[in-house]
Amino acid sequence: MGNDTSRTLFHRRRARERGEAPRQLLAVLALSAAGLIGIVAREGYSDKAYPDPMHGTAVPTIGFGTTGGVRMGDTTTPVPALQRALRDVRTYEGELKQCVKVPLHQHEYDAYVSLAYNIGAFNFCTGGQKGRTSVLVQRLNAGDYAGACNAILGWKYVGKTDCSAPGNKSCAGIWKDRLRLHAQCMGSDAP
Repeated sequence: MGNDTSRTLFHRRRARERGEAPRQLLAVLALSAAGLIGIVAREGYSDKAYPDPMHGTAVPTIGFGTTGGVRMGDTTTPVPALQRALRDVRTYEGELKQCVKVPLHQHEYDAYVSLAYNIGAFNFCTGGQKGRTSVLVQRLNAGDYAGACNAILGWKYVGKTDCSAPGNKSCAGIWKDRLRLHAQCMGSDAP
């Protein structure tokens, strides 16, 4: 048996011993309803396009965090905004399924899709460097599930600002979200 098959069987046996359902192949996973609600709750809703906190008017945002094809002055209503968020999620899911090669639990998958929705699937898969693989995806594809979850905490910067710094007021919400996603990925309750 190849290493990938042996590792998968090992993880399935350990999951059964702990009373957990085995990890599923990515081909059968989709963002759960709870995962979608988590994303739209975190993003919040805006009926008018507004400047992205990091990129300003160069990347206007609308609805539930949508940026693609948005121009300043655009407007939306909740139903089309939610439909657009779901389309965006499906795009990110497709990209994640291209770079992640190992089975996942639903809670891990939801956490990773949520992170990709926030940082972009390109950044999730490559760490922002074309032709590379992110530390998170390297760890994940090596079967280091805990290490991959821990890599979520590395996405703590907005520009050069460390959102995890004590007393940070400009992006403390980003750090709080990373802690929540890390806990979700690890199968724990959010902090």
